[in-house]
Amino acid sequence: MISKNLFPLLLFLCITFVLARCASSQRASEVVKKGERTEKRQENTADLSENRLRNEVVEFAEKYVGTGYKYAGKNPQGFDCSGFVCYVMGEHGVSVAGSSRAQESNGFPVNPYKSKPGDLIFFRRAKHSDVFHVGIVYSNDRDGLRVIHSTSSRGVVLDNISDNSYWTPKISTGRDVLSQ
Repeated sequence: MISKNLFPLLLFLCITFVLARCASSQRASEVVKKGERTEKRQENTADLSENRLRNEVVEFAEKYVGTGYKYAGKNPQGFDCSGFVCYVMGEHGVSVAGSSRAQESNGFPVNPYKSKPGDLIFFRRAKHSDVFHVGIVYSNDRDGLRVIHSTSSRGVVLDNISDNSYWTPKISTGRDVLSQ
């Protein structure tokens, strides 16, 4: 049995112990929250950097709208579709393969309908046929999926492929080559 004289002392020690644990727990929680804020700040900085790169890529690509088509062309004197992608991405330090078929294995897969500016969109004439064309996503919003690409008939153009009866059924896959 605990004597009446020891009871207040034990009660005091128990309360002190509980309060000390609470304070320690609160400090630990504050350290975790501070770490989470730092982590979120780093994520936000990375997101801003990636978004800046995406905007730079599409703005740079847009400068070449009107450039003529050239078979196997990879420079501003004339582009084919994959050459245009190689040139634009290369100017931003992003290395991609030389052909549209090989470019389809660069980067990470994305749903073409959820793609972001700077992502690549690939086209097939039939579901199981080879890739025959590639374009760079310019925008993807309620107004449609717009791509900048070099076509054999019109050269480098900006098209809303969501409203295009030729391109829409040929949309196949998407790739993100800009995420770090």
